[in-house]
Amino acid sequence: MPLMDLGLWSEIFNFDNYGQLLQLVHNSLIAGAVLGLVGGLISTLVMMRDLPFAVHGISELSFAGASAALLLGVNVVAGSLAGSLLAAVVIGALGAKARDRNSIIGVLMPFGLGLGVLFLSLYKGRSANKFGLLTGQIVAIDDPQLGWLIATAAVVMIGLLIVWRPLVFASTDPQTASARGVPVDMLSTLFMLLLGLAVAISVQIIGALLVLSVICTPAAAAMRVTASPVKVPLLSMAFGVVSVVGGTLLALGGSIPISPYVTTISFAIYVVCRVVGAWRMRHGWAVRGTTESRSLVSAH
Repeated sequence: MPLMDLGLWSEIFNFDNYGQLLQLVHNSLIAGAVLGLVGGLISTLVMMRDLPFAVHGISELSFAGASAALLLGVNVVAGSLAGSLLAAVVIGALGAKARDRNSIIGVLMPFGLGLGVLFLSLYKGRSANKFGLLTGQIVAIDDPQLGWLIATAAVVMIGLLIVWRPLVFASTDPQTASARGVPVDMLSTLFMLLLGLAVAISVQIIGALLVLSVICTPAAAAMRVTASPVKVPLLSMAFGVVSVVGGTLLALGGSIPISPYVTTISFAIYVVCRVVGAWRMRHGWAVRGTTESRSLVSAH
């Protein structure tokens, strides 16, 4: 049966009265651009430190915190932040080694998701509020939430920029960094806290289930086309902004949540980068990439 006959196409893409609808998502576009920058930057370190699974674990506790706040009628952003920071502290304190970290995350994820489902089940308000915490909301960013989001994003960005060089060194070669006096453990704890903040603001837009598309995929895509320590974070931030803002613009006329648009754009960017990276590998890019990676470590 043709897709158009089912009317599904108009539910996914509908550009009627697009100019008027665009004015309603002014805050969401700003929030999306901010989230794209933060997510793109921190995803570079997430990939370096092999922490995608930790991102997913933190998002589940962030979801539980936001759900509890929704049930209690308090600030959802504050609840999301509390849940994220709690998860980041627990994972950072108990999961120093990769095996321990994965075990802790495996325990926290279902616990956080279960708590979130419990709180949402007890919540008697609008169903859109419940669904939005899982899959994101396009018009749910009011002025107070936007202020929280920008302030939190500023803390994350400034924190990362201050410790960027030693954190990259500790992420790429922790043994050598420790031998040279870099406070590897302190940097690891600090990074987990910043990661918790970044996940908390991501849940407000993209939802708890699909945070990885903003805090993992952008850097994974960038690393397929370059190994430059400068180009990777810049490309990753560009990919993050395109994914979130582009997803917001496409979701504006449709009747489905924003997250499928964001994840599709993010995935498409990754596929294109993977194809480009494979082509460049066959034409000698691997040698140049290895040289750039070594220069990153030796620079410290």
